[in-house]
Amino acid sequence: MPAKTGKEYISRLKSANNNVYIHGERVDDVTQHPAFKNVIQSMADLYDLQYEKSEKMLYTSPMSGNQVGMTFLQPKTIDDLIARREAITEWARTSGGMMGRSPDYLNAEVMAMGTAHSFFAESDPMFAENAKNYYEYARENDISLTHTLIHPQVNRAKAQHEQKDANVALHLVEKRGEGIIVDGIRLLATQGGITDEILVFPSTVKKAGELDDPYSLAFAIPNNTPGLTFISRESFDYGKSTWDHPLSSRFEEGDAIVSFENVLVPWDRVFVCGNSSICNRTFAETNAVVHMSHQVLAKNIVKTEFLLGVALSVMDAIGIDQFQHVQDKGMEIMLTLETMKSHLFKAEHNAKLDKWGMMTPDFEALNAARNWYPRVYPRLVEVLRILGASGLMGIPTEADFENPEIGPIIERGLQGKNLDGYERVQLFRLAWDLTLSAFGSRQMHYEYYFFGDPIRMGMTYFSSYEKEPYQEYVSQFLKRSSPTKPKEGGSK
Repeated sequence: MPAKTGKEYISRLKSANNNVYIHGERVDDVTQHPAFKNVIQSMADLYDLQYEKSEKMLYTSPMSGNQVGMTFLQPKTIDDLIARREAITEWARTSGGMMGRSPDYLNAEVMAMGTAHSFFAESDPMFAENAKNYYEYARENDISLTHTLIHPQVNRAKAQHEQKDANVALHLVEKRGEGIIVDGIRLLATQGGITDEILVFPSTVKKAGELDDPYSLAFAIPNNTPGLTFISRESFDYGKSTWDHPLSSRFEEGDAIVSFENVLVPWDRVFVCGNSSICNRTFAETNAVVHMSHQVLAKNIVKTEFLLGVALSVMDAIGIDQFQHVQDKGMEIMLTLETMKSHLFKAEHNAKLDKWGMMTPDFEALNAARNWYPRVYPRLVEVLRILGASGLMGIPTEADFENPEIGPIIERGLQGKNLDGYERVQLFRLAWDLTLSAFGSRQMHYEYYFFGDPIRMGMTYFSSYEKEPYQEYVSQFLKRSSPTKPKEGGSK
């Protein structure tokens, strides 16, 4: 079937009746529940956009001849990479980059997994065929995915097999003729329960050893599979209008704990089963991490553009853009944006075909960007918060303007340099939702931990960085500066 529409996305969720809990209650219909209906509509808008901009968002499937999502494209050339990124950018622009798990993120992973499917044959040829078939299935049916990577935070000082309750984390229970039985808990599924399926993959942040083989799993199953439960955190969509809460009322994706209670995973949906070595190498050797980082960098460029636009608008609204310290703060956001663009340019134009036949971006550029952005994004938010100052606290609601007794007062008292009070407060509510609201705080926390603990990531980056050429450069420089070495025990 061709790429789905927003109506089809919503219809699938309604009929799936995924087992979702929030605020202590089971959700009868996620498409109508206050915590989910608005972000579901935003997701539906993404799928409709595929048809509104079909020249950028769709391509012809090599299997069926149907029009399928461009973000599933297996890139063979640099032009293919750029075409995928332009589709990613179109989706990101609808939310100002606020939807970190729009469908393209996991589409990139599934695409890489399917293209590099022979990697999974190391354990069993069946798993390679499964990976290839699943990619084709997801592409042809425009499957929306959530995923989970993280074990529960019980005792981070110990491996999973060393935990006091070694069965709390998702693990292999047994193998049967029809598939595997898995049981336990996983964190932290963004958009859990409002997508078609869940992709379970190992975390690459903390490597597992052979004793953790029972926890080393990779598979994909429908979200309404018996025994699968999504326990969503408190929603940051408080049912407010898009004027009062312009971001959280539309783009609150939610995050969920995922419980597997003796869940049957059919063999044709298994990619890795009890093999820590394969799990440790999956993201790197299939280049999934590269293509996912490419999507993230494209999204974060849009996010930075959006944040810059808000910051410049705030400066102009209250006439502070001529002050030296304000311009200096604006420059920080601009430098971040241009640096990210440079990383993207290098990543795409230095791309090469990998051993699987995929045109793969330069990971050096992407790896630098994905390590740097989590560290700088909190500062960008801080800059916007400083620029808004007390104006981010004194922000009435739309209802205040509609009250005939107090509306004229705040209309006059909260006017800006070139904006009336209503327009200025609307802008400042956007800046507030981006920085100080529960939604804005979650965005900052989310970006900081996007790929895992930044410190651990930084250690990995430092360890893997090619240091020798720079040390050799200094060594040769010193040799040229001191052509004759003094004799031992004396001077020249």
